[in-house]
Amino acid sequence: MSERAPLASGLPALPGPSTRRWMPTLAAGLSIGEYARSLLRRLAALAAVLLTAIWALNGRGYFWPPWAWLGLAVPVLLDFTARWAWRHHPGAVRRVACVWALVSVVAVILLLTWLLTWLLAGVNEFWPAWALLGLATAGSGYSLVALHDRVLVARGRRALRARIDMLTQTRRQAVDAQAAELQRIERDLHDGAQARLVALTLQLGRAELRVEDPAEVRRLIHDAQREAHHAIAELRDLARGIVPPLLAERGLVAAVQALAARYGLGTAIQADTHRRVAPAVESAAYFVIAEALTNTAKHARAQRSWVRLTDERRALSVVVGDDGRGGADPQGAGLAGLRARVEALDGRLSVQSASGEGTVVEVSIPCGW
Repeated sequence: MSERAPLASGLPALPGPSTRRWMPTLAAGLSIGEYARSLLRRLAALAAVLLTAIWALNGRGYFWPPWAWLGLAVPVLLDFTARWAWRHHPGAVRRVACVWALVSVVAVILLLTWLLTWLLAGVNEFWPAWALLGLATAGSGYSLVALHDRVLVARGRRALRARIDMLTQTRRQAVDAQAAELQRIERDLHDGAQARLVALTLQLGRAELRVEDPAEVRRLIHDAQREAHHAIAELRDLARGIVPPLLAERGLVAAVQALAARYGLGTAIQADTHRRVAPAVESAAYFVIAEALTNTAKHARAQRSWVRLTDERRALSVVVGDDGRGGADPQGAGLAGLRARVEALDGRLSVQSASGEGTVVEVSIPCGW
């Protein structure tokens, strides 16, 4: 049986003669590459000694072995610098390291050549100066270009990662705000219009049982009519809190004017734009204005308020302010929901509400004009 054939028991084959020659090196903890580099250095040193011995045996004369030493040093230098360059991270850094490794080898060869010509031939002029300057300039230029591209790519990746994180966060906030809005609608329907409709049904049922008493019937019908009016008003308010029909039919400016008239605050409206924008943008701007005016009417104790709508660098700018007592919490539930709605459209919302100095809400939403 051949010594390389596997045993019947499934054990690995024994190493052959060629493999055994490497085993002392591998057992000493050296890889094949390290063994080859060590062998290269030993052969170069041995060749240098032999060439020096040949020069000595031939009667000496002109001392030519240093030129041979220079040639033997080239592969050793290339091996050393290549290993140094290869330790760097793959990519632009490794490419720059490889370029500088090659530049270093060429520069060392030039310097050693000049040194030998100075020592052996008496050449005093430093002739490698321009070559070294050219090498340094080329290596520096390549490094600047390569590392600049790497910095730009890294910066772009960081910006993209930040953008993804922001979009993930705003999407989550928008989903949470939508869920909260649905809960509010459900609660308003259950506690408001639904309860009034149930009461209306009961009153009509009582009126049907009191047909023989006209006065009681009239009173029950009157109460039922009042409950019906209240239910209609609550449903109208609820629908207005979702998407007002006027906003879809006549646009943001008309809807804001109607909103301001309903609150009766004497709100001054300045609109520098009458263009229609995307429905999502109009809806977000409308709800920001509605929330701000609602807070002004309930809490601000303001003498005057204003709304300004303007075009600003392909974005819709909305400013709502009052001269009330201020002190609004920018992180409150209402403003946090509005901020999530605005940021979901790549917009931004800021609130300035120093105590005693009124409140100003500023919103900018990209609209692609």
